Amino acid sequence: MKIVLQRVKQAAVEVNKQTVGQISKGVCLLIGVEKGDTEEETLYLAHKITELRIFPDEEGKMNLSLLDILGEVLAVSQFTLAASLKKGRRPSFDNAEDPERAERLFRFFVDMIKEKGIKVETGVFGALMDVRLVNDGPVTFILEKKKLP
Repeated sequence: MKIVLQRVKQAAVEVNKQTVGQISKGVCLLIGVEKGDTEEETLYLAHKITELRIFPDEEGKMNLSLLDILGEVLAVSQFTLAASLKKGRRPSFDNAEDPERAERLFRFFVDMIKEKGIKVETGVFGALMDVRLVNDGPVTFILEKKKLP
């Protein structure tokens, strides 16, 4: 699983010119599910994201987490994160998980964040989406699944 995390002041996702998800201060997550991803790895990333200290404290240092600031999450599925660009000029999506299993893991990920009491909005899995955001900082991180034994 690969996740692009952006700290945002606000973010929204639209499908067919209709807003389907919208948040204020928090993080926008672009999530790519890859073949072989497990619930255990997905759970690890969900916990990591909620506890990452990426928000400024009173002194401006990154010491606060989503939980600390009561931040929100906009989670958007993005299978292109599983692409390989090693050969040629056209991306290969051979490493992207089957859509049905990918959606199940995406929903599991979202549910694990919600269990922590965090508001989560999403796009529509598999749809063409327009994502709007105001990047705060900018602060952007890339997270990948933890290789578990």
